[in-house]
Amino acid sequence: MNPRSVRAHNDVLAATIALLDEGGLPAATVDAISSRSGVSKATIYKHWPNRTAVAAEAFGRRMADAIPLPDTGNARDDLSEQVRRVSAFYAGRHGLVFAQLLAATVADPEAAPFFREFFLDGRRQAVAVLWDRAVSRGEVKASVSVDTAIDLLFGPLIFRLLSGHAPLSPPDADALASAALTGLLA
Repeated sequence: MNPRSVRAHNDVLAATIALLDEGGLPAATVDAISSRSGVSKATIYKHWPNRTAVAAEAFGRRMADAIPLPDTGNARDDLSEQVRRVSAFYAGRHGLVFAQLLAATVADPEAAPFFREFFLDGRRQAVAVLWDRAVSRGEVKASVSVDTAIDLLFGPLIFRLLSGHAPLSPPDADALASAALTGLLA
């Protein structure tokens, strides 16, 4: 991308982040993104098929910036801390935006690949760093795939967020991480 395209891309994402923060996915219309960013709607549509795709990429950037990876020196503490951080992120105002995005991408086949590429893949790659570190230190079962570990550790947070059946509190995040890391069988 040329520098002007990079600048426009970044301006669109920054405007979208601000709109998501202010009013969630409903506020992040292409008209509002264009107005806030100063980038034409035609240029926006050149890079994204619709507002949900733009929002998915912007939200992925927001979450990556908000949740740095811990490095405590051991797998249990690193993974538990990451579960706490993600839980706190979802428990706050960003949880509603995440739920809105997830629902929108289920119904929007054009936006779903953007959600996977710019949100989900980035978050999974970040946690894979923690898992790979733990495998190299011999602290976790190398036979367990990183994808399985991620689903076990973070899937319950998403289920709680979407169903509302239980809180996303720090003690609950700790209990989920502990159960996933220790196992459920006696």
